[in-house]
Amino acid sequence: MRTLNKETQQNLTPQLAFEILKQGNERFVSNLRYNRNLLQQVNDTSGGQFPFAIVLSCIDSRTSAELIFDQGLGDIFSARIAGNVLNEDILGSMEFACNVAGSKLIMVLGHSKCGAVKGACSHVEMGHLTGLLEKIQPAVENIASKELHISFDETVEAVAAENVRLQMDDILRRSSILRNLWKEGKIGLVGGMYSVETGEVEFFEPKFHEVGHSAIKHEEELTVG
Repeated sequence: MRTLNKETQQNLTPQLAFEILKQGNERFVSNLRYNRNLLQQVNDTSGGQFPFAIVLSCIDSRTSAELIFDQGLGDIFSARIAGNVLNEDILGSMEFACNVAGSKLIMVLGHSKCGAVKGACSHVEMGHLTGLLEKIQPAVENIASKELHISFDETVEAVAAENVRLQMDDILRRSSILRNLWKEGKIGLVGGMYSVETGEVEFFEPKFHEVGHSAIKHEEELTVG
């Protein structure tokens, strides 16, 4: 596998970046991961990095974005925090990834059986965790308002998915830099839910803002990582 370089990164569209993640998860689930020379990738990236995406995911030990999407060294930025919630530092990291380092896609990745979401649904209060779980409360309240009459476990899954959607909305609402890049068609935004039972990612409808004509590269451009 070749390492992502500046030229390849620049030639990618947000749509193709999304396809790379989807294809990577398909390989992961099928146990057909690319055979990479990681030491060679260390050498290849020693002079610079050109990741095509930034993934915001949970700290859960089962949800490593590099593994889930079958990516190598230098391919993606990975921002991890319990409950995959936004804060000022995460937003700043996304702005760096997209506006400075040239990434083409932002992904917010929730997952099944999330402990942080369970804590938010149970209104847990514990030290600094209290403030973090408060960031999930809007999703808890949204699901509660629907009066779905579902079990606690089903509620947790519904809240986890709703939390992903709300965090996606907040990215564009809170960051003028990312919002402008999105409006210009330079970046895309997508969410999804990872199943800790199957390894599959259920992708939500991606948000692309089409501006003018984008040249579609040949399929071989997807072979990065």
